[in-house]
Amino acid sequence: MSAQPVTVEAPASKSLSHRALICAALAQGHSSLSGVLESQDTERTMACLTACGASFARVGAGEYRVSGMQNGPKGGPKSGEALAGKALTGEAADLDVGESGTTCRLLAGVVTAGQGRFRIHGAPRMHERPLGEPARALASQGVRFHFEAKPGYPPVVIETQGLPGGAVDVRLEESSQYLSGVLLAAPLARAPMTIALSGSKAVSWPYVSLTLQTMADFGAPAVVEALGENGFAPVDHRSVARAEPGKLRFKVTPAPYRPRSLRVEGDWSNASYFLAAGAVGKRPVRVRGLRRDSLQGDRAILDILAAMGAQVHWDEDGVTVSAPAEGALHGVNVDMGACPDLVPTVAVAACFAATPSTITNVAHLRIKECDRLETLATEIAKTGCGASMTLDSLTISPAPLEKGRSVAFGARGDHRMVMGPALFSLAGLAVSFDNPGCVAKSFPGFWGAFGPVIDGQGA
Repeated sequence: MSAQPVTVEAPASKSLSHRALICAALAQGHSSLSGVLESQDTERTMACLTACGASFARVGAGEYRVSGMQNGPKGGPKSGEALAGKALTGEAADLDVGESGTTCRLLAGVVTAGQGRFRIHGAPRMHERPLGEPARALASQGVRFHFEAKPGYPPVVIETQGLPGGAVDVRLEESSQYLSGVLLAAPLARAPMTIALSGSKAVSWPYVSLTLQTMADFGAPAVVEALGENGFAPVDHRSVARAEPGKLRFKVTPAPYRPRSLRVEGDWSNASYFLAAGAVGKRPVRVRGLRRDSLQGDRAILDILAAMGAQVHWDEDGVTVSAPAEGALHGVNVDMGACPDLVPTVAVAACFAATPSTITNVAHLRIKECDRLETLATEIAKTGCGASMTLDSLTISPAPLEKGRSVAFGARGDHRMVMGPALFSLAGLAVSFDNPGCVAKSFPGFWGAFGPVIDGQGA
């Protein structure tokens, strides 16, 4: 490795921060969390959990003392207690999720283990993102979702008297967060629950594994069973590479979440921009604070960059990525159904390659903060590269990236539509964004961390 690497500290995991905050809030007693990602999304999660009866005291950067709920989430008055003629919205705990899809989908499941009414609403785009699956899955549990405008979409008032337990099934075609929300609620049910996977496919499985890991950390594990020749049998969730409907189920026995001290690990999703910078730039980039054995699905960024020809090197304290020893990156055909948040990173890196790349199994990107497939195709075309899409795929056809060319990207309010295309700066493009501050949704410190990478590449 000829050039000295630029070193970056990985931000805290957003996915694990959400889950740790939820589990600590569901535990009766006091928990101490450190390494929590401080972002707009996690702030929304804490605010919503506070509305349900938990409390959070910030004791330092990324450090919180959490006082858990007493006997689960508390909503507004139940039906029999409502005043005659009073609107549903006036009787419910107010859960404003803003633009956080993770907060919305996880808490749509979590609050059903509580008592009363909970109103979930958010920014206008959130009201265009589906939330019908939890309503279908939990109808047999006596939970009612009252959609205020468009059926299956927020705003919604959830009415519950807790989960009686028993068998339910959840479809994962749109998001694994539906399943994670139900799993997080299940330990608070009055009887054991069996949760099966149904539907035609299951996306983003690794995020479910993170949920199972965090539940176990807080003393409320789930048993995962896979279908084999002799029927269903328990398996270690860490050994499950992908989930297939009809072939995987979860058994959860009622158990209290236990308070504890926990440090959140580094985030592979947000680290991906720096790792890709090492692959496409002039100098290697070293990222510290990532777990080599992490269950985060976005750890796949290393495999994808290596498949494109980048060099990957681990040491005792971090991982370094650098450009190919000879020649340029080459294109790949890669199924990214399990790691959709990496698609903007990989799509932009593919523009630096010598041959085309195709990203498949990513139809669920169309219901993110924006339609990420359409947005990537539109914005990448501004650089001179080709981008075409189908319902669930994106193909990138690289072209020479003209140094000094000015490109004004439209972020559409989507944090990943800024952090991914920021990599074009490493080709010498004069990059600008209409809303660079929207990175605060998941990574407020992005520009402060990315600036030295850009500067280092020009050194």
